[in-house]
Amino acid sequence: MSLETRVGAANVVLLHGQPGDRTDWDAVTARLPGSVTPMALDRPGYGDNPDPAGSIEDNARWLLARLDEAGVESAVLVGHSYGGAVALAVAALAPRRVRGLVLVASVGPGCLNTWDEVLAAPVAGAALALTAWSVLPWLARKGLDHNPSWIGVPAVLGHLAGIHYRHGQLWRSFLTEQREMFETLEQWTARLSEIRVPALILADPADRVVPISTTHALGSQLPCARIELVSGGGHHLPRRLPGVVAARIGAFVDSLD
Repeated sequence: MSLETRVGAANVVLLHGQPGDRTDWDAVTARLPGSVTPMALDRPGYGDNPDPAGSIEDNARWLLARLDEAGVESAVLVGHSYGGAVALAVAALAPRRVRGLVLVASVGPGCLNTWDEVLAAPVAGAALALTAWSVLPWLARKGLDHNPSWIGVPAVLGHLAGIHYRHGQLWRSFLTEQREMFETLEQWTARLSEIRVPALILADPADRVVPISTTHALGSQLPCARIELVSGGGHHLPRRLPGVVAARIGAFVDSLD
């Protein structure tokens, strides 16, 4: 989506998770109020973006460059899952460019677990990611995307299988980001107290990919944040509860004015 500003509307940049692409936000952008100019972008390594997948900082600097190209001085950043880490990094690197943050089922303090460590491993990670892309997609068609713990499949692999069913072969980008996140996420979460822009944190307590304890940690460590819990969406809130997410984004943007 091109970066075009409607007169009097607030620029809102929507950053998808890992993996995914800008279409993850289609149902949300269709429901956003006229006070918002939505900019759903493919992050590096995904969708139509030809840039290779990189680090959280690489993503942040890529986004700042995109805003420069479009002449956008500041925007509200909305990040889902891994996209939340990118939004936080932008706010830490260039706080004047960020009017506010909406973190949707965002990664953060304490979100990484044993499965994340395995997926970040040089050999085991590649093998598991390939398995999720080549063996598990049929589970997604049986409803796995609505219940990631179905028949005992770990939530993170269920997440991968569901994404495969929608987006295809993106496992290399996923592995790159998974390994980098495991190495550097902590350095960004250590800077949360520096981020003094208004922030709204949306999460479902039943999320099986990012624990609710991470949501509460983000809420306690970000100086200007508030948490709003929703039910029935799990980790994939933009796709499962687009109306709720759009309404919360719209209300948050209006509150900034």
